[in-house]
Amino acid sequence: MEKKVDSILKKYNYDPNSIIQILDGIQDEFNYLPRETVEQVSTVLKIPLSKIYSIATFYSVFSLEPRGKHMITVCKGTACFVKGSSDVLKRIEDRLGITAGHTTEDKLFTLETVNCLGACALAPIVVVDGQYYGKTTVQKVDAILDEYQKSEERLVEQVQE
Repeated sequence: MEKKVDSILKKYNYDPNSIIQILDGIQDEFNYLPRETVEQVSTVLKIPLSKIYSIATFYSVFSLEPRGKHMITVCKGTACFVKGSSDVLKRIEDRLGITAGHTTEDKLFTLETVNCLGACALAPIVVVDGQYYGKTTVQKVDAILDEYQKSEERLVEQVQE
């Protein structure tokens, strides 16, 4: 872990003014900000740990908890709510066995909600890894999740061969 973090720090010339980019690089590498890496950055850049945590908690893009390989975002904005996003969210929660704000035990999915995605014409909308699924229904949820789960199963099979 230390070498990967050092590589990210080096990329930004160990510049404390690049802390957001550094944290973003760490999150890209580990899918969250592990405590050990934040402590390492604090020590190397001589930035108080409290300052790094204030940045990490201010920006919603950062996570201090491990996230799943696939990020699922369900819009709860007015247009999406009126068109059934609550039912869509409930189906995803039931299917994955988690509630919004959590990650599946196998670290495959993290489920989150947002107040608006700015795609009201596609309501209700679900986003998985940046892929928008518009006019999502409870019935479409299974097909969407199946697509990602089957993809993971194929990867596992290829590795085992």
